[in-house]
Amino acid sequence: MKLFIASDIHGSSYYTKLLLDRYRAENADRLVLLGDILYHGPRNDLPREYAPKEVIAMLNGIADKILAVRGNCEAEVDGMVLDFNVSSDFITLFDGETVMVASHGHRSLPPLRNGEILLVGHTHVPVLEKEDGYIRINPGSVSIPKEDSPNGYMTYEDGVFRWFDLESAECYMEYNVKTGL
Repeated sequence: MKLFIASDIHGSSYYTKLLLDRYRAENADRLVLLGDILYHGPRNDLPREYAPKEVIAMLNGIADKILAVRGNCEAEVDGMVLDFNVSSDFITLFDGETVMVASHGHRSLPPLRNGEILLVGHTHVPVLEKEDGYIRINPGSVSIPKEDSPNGYMTYEDGVFRWFDLESAECYMEYNVKTGL
């Protein structure tokens, strides 16, 4: 199973087009969205080509491949226009060996066991860190990256997470769950 993981699109049609091009090129089984899909929120500047209606149309075209969680910028109305669920605070993914809990990162989470993975967005900064026995992983932001990080996404396949620059498609970080490297 290959997952394509992204967060914080914030209504950018420009970066959604690029994201979907990369998703298709990666030939991933599922697109996992970690929240903040349509709106930019009051603390963020408008992203490039802010057009939530266009983002809705693009994502609804592959709704059967999307797994998503609710971000702090999701509104109740989003569930009425998106053809995939955006109302869950977290989802659990399991590839046969690794347990991953996906959340936007702004709410309390269920207890995580040693070695389990927490996938979060929210901060717009790529992260790989061990915390209380579990591993916190953030792909960064698709459209509004912070702290000089690239517009980014991540893939997961065969126990390996890879972080990519969305515009160049270059891998800039990797983590193997089995080896810890």
